Amino acid sequence: MTDNTVNNFRIGVDVGGTKIEAALVDATGAVLNSARIPARHGNAAVVEDIVSVARQAAGTRFDEVSAIGIGTPGTVDSATGHVGNIVNLDVVSLDMGPEVSRLAGVPVHVENDVNAAAVGAAVLLGGADGLDGTIAFLNFGTGLAAGIVQNGVLLHGYSGAAGEIGHIPVEPHRLKCPCGQYGCLETVCSGAAVGRLWPNADPPMPDLIRCASRREAKAVDVLDMVVRAIGDTIQILAQSVDPRLIVLGGGMAKTGEPLVEVITAELRRRESQCRFLESLDLPARLRLAPAGQPVGAIGAAMAA
Repeated sequence: MTDNTVNNFRIGVDVGGTKIEAALVDATGAVLNSARIPARHGNAAVVEDIVSVARQAAGTRFDEVSAIGIGTPGTVDSATGHVGNIVNLDVVSLDMGPEVSRLAGVPVHVENDVNAAAVGAAVLLGGADGLDGTIAFLNFGTGLAAGIVQNGVLLHGYSGAAGEIGHIPVEPHRLKCPCGQYGCLETVCSGAAVGRLWPNADPPMPDLIRCASRREAKAVDVLDMVVRAIGDTIQILAQSVDPRLIVLGGGMAKTGEPLVEVITAELRRRESQCRFLESLDLPARLRLAPAGQPVGAIGAAMAA
């Protein structure tokens, strides 16, 4: 008898500035195996490394893989698989999807890394079909951006800029942003920005919160600046797309519950002055990204 079973295995690849991680997942998003390698620079090296780590993750099951999904920084055209300006990997322009598909011999889908993480968070919190309603993944990494999933479907917007909340120029200190504007939210409350504002420790956010809790004047000032910008970010996101959950991710979110606590305090402060905000109950919508899981790789696989 011929086995006509459809292959349900997918590989998700999470491209980072220093590492590339891959996960073999089943139809439910459960991770069956994973692999990680250091990232190399340049177009050819990036493509070769994606295929290599994908094969490592799949092992003997590579022939059973139906698709590869990739989550990557840079400017991503998810329709064509083209990626531009992966600054940390010296990639200016790369047909990532077609090139990886050519070498791997399977269909490839490419997403922005934050969008992929949003899908991964929705799957991990709600199963293979994700969660009903709108889920926002707010990524505090080198930059600041949100991925938005609505009933399991990623929202890209007309030009793919949906969720680029970090470049809304409303932060009152008017710091210069690499994008060319002044006062972008990510100039104050991205992970990289907190590192610049509080260069005394690595990682900076847990130390900043500890020092502020001891009422050290400089730490209190910096934390107030950062948390007010986070509050603005969450409020803009909530009032724009009204998500069921706002999942906090990225390197800064590894601070864990202390970060949630200072954000909650800021949101409650705002609620105390505004019945409208009180009715939204934003603190109740906050979640930390699931720890110990390759969220980006899972999401890339499930989006493929």
